[in-house]
Amino acid sequence: MTAGSLPDIAMVLAAGLGKRMRPITETIPKPLVRIAGKTLLDWGLDSLVAAGVERAVVNVHHFPEQVVAHLAGRSRPKVTVSDESGRLLDSAGGVVKALPLLGPSPFFILNADTFWIDRSQSNLASLALAWDAAAMDILIMLADFQSATGHSGKSDFLLGLDGRLARSGGAPEGLIYAGAAIVHPRIFAGANAEPHSLNLYFDRAIAAGRLFGHRMDGRWITVGTPEAIAQAEAAVAKALAEGR
Repeated sequence: MTAGSLPDIAMVLAAGLGKRMRPITETIPKPLVRIAGKTLLDWGLDSLVAAGVERAVVNVHHFPEQVVAHLAGRSRPKVTVSDESGRLLDSAGGVVKALPLLGPSPFFILNADTFWIDRSQSNLASLALAWDAAAMDILIMLADFQSATGHSGKSDFLLGLDGRLARSGGAPEGLIYAGAAIVHPRIFAGANAEPHSLNLYFDRAIAAGRLFGHRMDGRWITVGTPEAIAQAEAAVAKALAEGR
């Protein structure tokens, strides 16, 4: 993958327990929660298709058979399942386990419990245009608070003038990690498929000056609790009515 080209595969993180979404997630996995008639998982997979990404790896753990059955109804992107039903590996552990399926080139990582409504163009395609493997190990998509719905936490990163990121410490002028990134698989060299978080790799990339950020354009939505569903559906309706 050269600078500015589109990754041809994505890792979709869909194995979480969704504890804050109980009691809904006592009977279904969180990625199959529906917002405006579409599952959270499908919002993410559809964004990949819109960007031109034809392959995805989806990891499963909580009610894995439900996710597998749901994915069987899709033809695009072509999905391969990474089975974590025996042991939950957290965000980075799940990626490391799936590396043989993802290949040696940079790939997208998407969280299955956040999504966005694009404005004039695909945010994933825009993220790919900003990618530069010579300078970057990780490029993450960022949302500001004005563009976010459902986010109850603080900011995650400060975006420098050169595009490099630093931890914000929750500062109000910071930006939110929008649950999408491009990563180079070299960052996982020597890693084991044991439970650990992508935050470890974010911090390593910061220390090396190789974590970069790119602001998204549109409405970013996260759904953490049952009460957030109505808020998310209202945000979708408003964004679509505004033509973005």
